[in-house]
Amino acid sequence: MRTRRIGPWQVGSVGLGAMHLSSRPDRPAHADAAATMHAALDAGVTVVDTADVYCHDDTEIGHNERLVADALRTWSGDAGEVLVATKGGLARPGGGWDFCGRPEHLHAAARASARALGVEAIGLYQLHWPDPSVPYAESVGALAELVDAGVVRTVGVSNVDVAKLDTAAGVLGDRLVSVQNPFSVEDRWGEPMLRRAEELGLAFLPYTPLAGVAGDGARALATREVAAELGVSPQRAALAWLLAHSPAVVAIPGSTRPESIRDSAAAADLDLSAEQVRRIDDAPADPARPTTFAH
Repeated sequence: MRTRRIGPWQVGSVGLGAMHLSSRPDRPAHADAAATMHAALDAGVTVVDTADVYCHDDTEIGHNERLVADALRTWSGDAGEVLVATKGGLARPGGGWDFCGRPEHLHAAARASARALGVEAIGLYQLHWPDPSVPYAESVGALAELVDAGVVRTVGVSNVDVAKLDTAAGVLGDRLVSVQNPFSVEDRWGEPMLRRAEELGLAFLPYTPLAGVAGDGARALATREVAAELGVSPQRAALAWLLAHSPAVVAIPGSTRPESIRDSAAAADLDLSAEQVRRIDDAPADPARPTTFAH
């Protein structure tokens, strides 16, 4: 698989978002989830994105992290080559979602995540969401302290606008290596954050990278036309477009089945022509989809 950089890490340009292996009401059995993880790793995936709150409720915080750790332990390859990126800053009270960006929470959450992952230091630790009740500089400052304490090696931020990304960069300096926001062929309102990430030398990890591909919008239709020309799935073509859209992108599609992550991983080595990229670029947005990011 072709590779890209996340800070000091050289990783496959397509990773795995592991959320749905734990958060869905119909999540797969443990053995099936591990099979999906193993299929991803066998296909060349070397970055796995998880979070402490990828679970059903607050009684099983760390479920997805423990699943990822177990899958890495039982994989036949070299798990030391895999970057596990986890996140803190949310809570799951009663199965709901709540912000929790207080520094004391982040310090405790990162240490709990390291235990769940079975590592001495987390490779990439990301602030999951800005907490509106906590000054953003205080939350990201806690991540800087975690690096300095050796609990995590590098940090990232998620669900940010350009102003918050700049705040994080000012506080974190070279500890900051990535930003994770929604982005896909259909949902491109995050373009300013992507371009700012490029300017700052950060990796951009688009989540929900396949959003809208199955819809009826012009961008989805253009993507499916390109996929048909190449003889691949629309999902693979959409991921290949993302990789062509910016050299900062490391896509992290979610999956619950080995066959779907194998198909997604193959996008890393799929080349779209310049004309095919332009055709998707130039297709108009679906007016029924949101155009701004509320957080």
